[in-house]
Amino acid sequence: MNDKIEALRQAISSVYLGNPAAVDQLIKCLLARGHALIEDVPGVGKTILASALARSVDCAFTRLQLTPDMLPSDVLGVTVYHQESGTFEFRRGPIFTDILLADEINRTTPRTQTALLEAMSEGRVSLDGQVHELGSPFMVVATQNPYDFEGTYLLPENQLDRFLMRISLGYPAAEVEATLLDVRPATTVLNELRPALHADDVIELQRAVDAVRIEPVVRDYIVAIARATRSEPEIEVGLSPRGTLALAHAARATAAMDGRGHVIPEDVLENIVPVGAHRVLIRESAAGVDWARAAAAVERASQTVNPPL
Repeated sequence: MNDKIEALRQAISSVYLGNPAAVDQLIKCLLARGHALIEDVPGVGKTILASALARSVDCAFTRLQLTPDMLPSDVLGVTVYHQESGTFEFRRGPIFTDILLADEINRTTPRTQTALLEAMSEGRVSLDGQVHELGSPFMVVATQNPYDFEGTYLLPENQLDRFLMRISLGYPAAEVEATLLDVRPATTVLNELRPALHADDVIELQRAVDAVRIEPVVRDYIVAIARATRSEPEIEVGLSPRGTLALAHAARATAAMDGRGHVIPEDVLENIVPVGAHRVLIRESAAGVDWARAAAAVERASQTVNPPL
């Protein structure tokens, strides 16, 4: 299993030369059957990172550039009536894929954003009284610009809660930025990238992550951290039970990537910010969003809980 994970990591890193931690976080989302929200300022490699993951896995991939004029049917599909035969035909939208890159998700309206909710939560699409199951693996990798940029719509809390992690890239190191001028990975390496894994490999890795054990003392530790966020003074709404589950899934994926069959407290703490910060509401924050304060608050809450020995 470690060889496959390392092959995937190397394939992504051959194109995206920035933050290695972001690469590992994205892989964790894939292994934990989660979805990833990559947020940062324009031009730091959000789309490149997501595209590199998609091209590193031999499965169906669709890139959807979201715009203000898009409708839910542009994402989900549409039912068409054939007058000659008197029958209806469902024409599948771009969401029927294995890896969906929802580029600049916060540039489309909340109505269209909401079209993704059922697919992300339950792996299916309900339309015109019919239920259409999605395949496996299925992952949404969404990118967005900071919410206060012009022309963006704030993602609602229930939409944010469907993402296993919010990943921030930051600016690359000076030597990496200089390398970009020579390599130009977006126009050279990305086009030449070959899959490191097949879809069946991903499913096998996901099953291995499911098998990672969480001992009762670590399970109670995860629950205690989640409950601590609900009593943190700066947090108005703490982690929900869905957030507690997400933290456990991310911890399992972390343990698997480290070659362990069980979760340790460090696996939990490593994921508290990327899993928890976008799921809490900070008091007296503009539009309810202040990622820096949210990250600091959930980290403070986690430090109030003593890890098991």
